[in-house]
Amino acid sequence: MSDEIRNNITIVDNGNGDEPQLSYTDNKPFARVLEARLARRTLLKGSAGATALGFMSLGLAGCLSNSSSRDDDDAPGNGGGETGPLIGFTAVPTSESDEIVVPEGYSYQVILPWGTPITGEYPAFDLANTGAEQGMQVGSHHDGMHFFPIEGEEPFEGSSDEGLLVMNHEYVEPRFMHLDHIGVALGSGAVVMRGDGTRDRDQALKELNAHGVSVVHVKKRGDNRWELVQSDYNRRVTGLTPMELHGPVRGSNLVKTKYSPEGHATRGTLNNCAMGVTPWNTYMAAEENWAGYFGNRDNPLPREHARYGIGAQDSRYRWALANGGGEEFTRFDATSTGASATEDYRNEPNCFGWMVEIDPFDPTSTPKKRTSLGRFGHEGVVFGPAIEGQPVVCYSGDDSANEFIYKFVSEQPFVKGSTDGSILDTGILYVAKFNDNGTGEWLPLVYGQNGLDAANGFADQADVLVNTRLAAGIMGGTPMDRPEWGAVDPNNGDVYFTLTNNSGRSTEIGANPRINNQHGHIIRWQEANGEHASTTFEWDIFLFGGDDGISGQANLKGRIPGEAADGSEDVALTADNLLSSPDGLWIDKDSRVWIQTDIGEGSQNTGVFEVFGNNAMLCADPATGELRRFLTGPIGQEITGVITTPDQKTMFINVQHPGATTTPAEWGTDRRYVRSSWPDRNPVRVPPRSATVVIWKDDGGVIGS
Repeated sequence: MSDEIRNNITIVDNGNGDEPQLSYTDNKPFARVLEARLARRTLLKGSAGATALGFMSLGLAGCLSNSSSRDDDDAPGNGGGETGPLIGFTAVPTSESDEIVVPEGYSYQVILPWGTPITGEYPAFDLANTGAEQGMQVGSHHDGMHFFPIEGEEPFEGSSDEGLLVMNHEYVEPRFMHLDHIGVALGSGAVVMRGDGTRDRDQALKELNAHGVSVVHVKKRGDNRWELVQSDYNRRVTGLTPMELHGPVRGSNLVKTKYSPEGHATRGTLNNCAMGVTPWNTYMAAEENWAGYFGNRDNPLPREHARYGIGAQDSRYRWALANGGGEEFTRFDATSTGASATEDYRNEPNCFGWMVEIDPFDPTSTPKKRTSLGRFGHEGVVFGPAIEGQPVVCYSGDDSANEFIYKFVSEQPFVKGSTDGSILDTGILYVAKFNDNGTGEWLPLVYGQNGLDAANGFADQADVLVNTRLAAGIMGGTPMDRPEWGAVDPNNGDVYFTLTNNSGRSTEIGANPRINNQHGHIIRWQEANGEHASTTFEWDIFLFGGDDGISGQANLKGRIPGEAADGSEDVALTADNLLSSPDGLWIDKDSRVWIQTDIGEGSQNTGVFEVFGNNAMLCADPATGELRRFLTGPIGQEITGVITTPDQKTMFINVQHPGATTTPAEWGTDRRYVRSSWPDRNPVRVPPRSATVVIWKDDGGVIGS
C-alpha cells in the first residue's frame, strides 16, 4: 500500500487486494507430497527434466474410466448421439491482440458490459452515473456465472433459448469508474482522496453497488444473438443488500454487530469470484478475497481477523472514510470502539467469507449466507451428483497459497422436489489430506474432536467455522498451491481442482509444481467406492502448466509416463496448448474439460510468461489426452465464468478487467487506452469494461465438437 500526493490530490493504492500468501509449516506442503508420489516414476528426461511440466494422466483406479463409451449410439463428441472425437475444432494460436479470438467456424457476440441498465429506471451507462444508478446496472469485473433455463425447474435442463444469466462481480477498478479519475496517474487498485482525507461518498456508494451479483433475463434471437429482456426477474445484489446468516454461526457472539445485535443478519456480499449451482436450482456466490476490505487497529487482533490477513490498514477502497460517515461505510473499520460488539463493527469481518445462496427466480428473496460450508477465501463451490435418499455433497477451495480444499456432506438426505437450501445448514465440513501414496482422507472439522476444543480456544461449532482455516491446520489438512475452481465429471464422478500457482514456496526459480510453482497444475481424485460422501479417496495429477520449451511429460491415456506398455511416447505441451495459471474450470455433459487461465496482471506478456500471450481458455479430452486452445481474450484481462445452454450450442464466458495492465503513467496521459479499449472502442469517453461473450458454432453444432 502506498500514499502519495500528485497535483494536490492524495492517491492511495492498496494494490489488488488479494489474500495474503501465507505459509504454514505445521502441515506438509503439497509440493512434498507430490514429489514423494512421483519419485518412483520415470518423469524426468535429460537436462530439461529438472523443470519438467507437462500434461499427464497417472492411471487412477476408476478415474477416467470412460463410463460414456465412444462406441455406442449415445457417445459424446458431436452431440445428438453421433460418434467421433470429443474435440473437433482447430486450436487458435496465442495472442497479444486486444480482441476475442475463437476457432474457425465459430462466431461470438459481446453482451452485458459493466454498466448495462437492467432494472429500476434503467439508467443508460455513463461515467457520470451516480452510485444509486450503478445499483440498477450490471456490476463490474464479471466472474463466475450460470445460465438458468427460464422454466425455473432444473439448473442444467430446459430451454436453451431463454433464461436467467446470473453472474458474480468480483471487484472494481476505481480509475475506470469515476470522471475525476480520468487522466490521473493511477494504478488498478488506486483511489483518489478528498482534500480533507476522506473518500467521496457517492464514489464509495458506486463501488459498493458495482460489487455483488447480477441476475439478467436474456433471450436468443433468430440470428444466434442474445438480447436483454426487461423483466421483473432482473435484479442486482450488491455490497449493501440485506442478507441473513444461516447454519451454526447464526446467533453466535462472533457475528453480533450494531446492525444485527442478535447475530442473524448482515449487509452485502463482496469479492464474489466463482460460484455454484445447487441441485434445487439456486445460485451460490462465493466470497473470496474479502479480508482486504476491512481494517482493524486493535492490538492484539482476534485470530478470526489475523489468520485471514486483516490488519491495521484502512479498508481496500477506504470506504470507511466516506465523507459524511454512515454505518454502511464505517462498518469496514472493524476496530473496537464501543463497550461491546453490539455497539460497533468489530465482528463485521466475521460476516464475510461465506457461500451466499440466491434464488434467481424470486427477486424479493433475501440472500442467505450458509455458514456450515466454512469461512475462508471461497473461490466457489461445486456439487456432486444429487442422488435421491443420499446426502448432498459439495467441494470448495480456499484461494490463497498454502490453503486447503474442503468438502461438505449434509446430515439430511436429498429429496427431489422438497429439498431446499436449509439442507446446507446441518452436516459435516471436512478438510482434505493428501497422502504420499496417492490416497487421501477427509478430516472432519467438528467441535470437540481431535483438538477442536477449548484447549485450542474453540468455544463451539460456530467458533470452528468462523476460524475454518485455523481448524483445518490443526486437523492436519494439506496446504495446496492456491486451490481455485472445482468441477465434477458428470459421467464418472471424478473431481478436479485447479491449483493456479504458488511461486513463493521456495527460492528456486523454475516452472515446476514441486519447486517455485509459477505455472500451476490441476489435481483430480475419485472418492472411495464412487461415493462422494466417502471419507477416503485416491488422487493424481491431471495436468501441469508450463510452456512448450520445458514441458515434456505426458499424454493422457490412463497410464504412467515412462511405463506405457504400448511403447508410445509422452507428448509435450505445444504451441496449440501451452498454458499457465489454470483457474476457471468446468466439465460439460460430454466430459470436455474447459480450462481458463489467469496469469496475473503484473506478469502477463512479460518474462517467463510472455510465451503464453493473453489469458485464454482451453479444452481437454480426459480420455485421449487431447488439449487445444479454444479462445484468447483481449489485453490485460482474465478469462473466467463458463457455461453452456442445455443443448450445448451456446456458450457464455466472461472477460474480467480488460486493460488492467495499463500502467499509472499511461493512465495519466493521452496514451491511457494504448493497452485496451475493449469492448467499446470509444477511448474518448468509455474505458475498458468487463463483459460477457456469447459463442456459437456456425453450423449449429455442439460447442467444442
